Amino acid sequence: MSGKGGVGKSLIATTMALLLARDKFRVGLFDVDFTSPTTHVVLNAGGLKPIEEKGIVPPEVYGLKYMSLAFYLGGRALPLRGQELTNILLETLAYTIWGKLDALIVDMPPGISDLMLDMLKYVRRAEYLIVTTPSKMAFETVRKLIMLLKDLGAPVLGVIENMRFSDTEHIKREVETLGERYLGGIGYDMRLEESLGRLDNLLNTRFAAEVGAILRKIVYLKT
Repeated sequence: MSGKGGVGKSLIATTMALLLARDKFRVGLFDVDFTSPTTHVVLNAGGLKPIEEKGIVPPEVYGLKYMSLAFYLGGRALPLRGQELTNILLETLAYTIWGKLDALIVDMPPGISDLMLDMLKYVRRAEYLIVTTPSKMAFETVRKLIMLLKDLGAPVLGVIENMRFSDTEHIKREVETLGERYLGGIGYDMRLEESLGRLDNLLNTRFAAEVGAILRKIVYLKT
């Protein structure tokens, strides 16, 4: 999750799911950014459809199970708010048949949104991974997000600094001052944009290697 949009959270979430699937983990990816999903672009999965039989069976992409409202939107916007979003979340949680998973990665909409608050309320076992950039404005929203999660007793796995462009440790110090783990920085990768939708290429980028290093830290924390 993130305090602001445009920090790369969807790409990080998708890449983590792909890396886990490549390593033979049973993993699902659930795009909860219902009004503006983008993970299907990374996966080149726009043409897929779930199987609807006694529930919704997510299609598989590169060995991971994938669920997104992008399957139903046809590229159109979904102008929903409030209770409408809550209803879609609850229905999707209730009817999606994931089967046995080692991990379910959920890509959240940015900010302190209705959907974020609903996830806190209805998905009690969730743990939260926060993405920021080196921008002071981006981190100011992250600070508020971390404080809210702490106040609500929600577990935070740590903070990732994306699009890092220097060796400054400003974000690391700020995160540790808040009592949370700084999991690492990810540099800007010029090859990344051309790799979207080409999964073998994506997993061979420097970006994926740096995401993988952070993912190994998270797996270590969980074992």
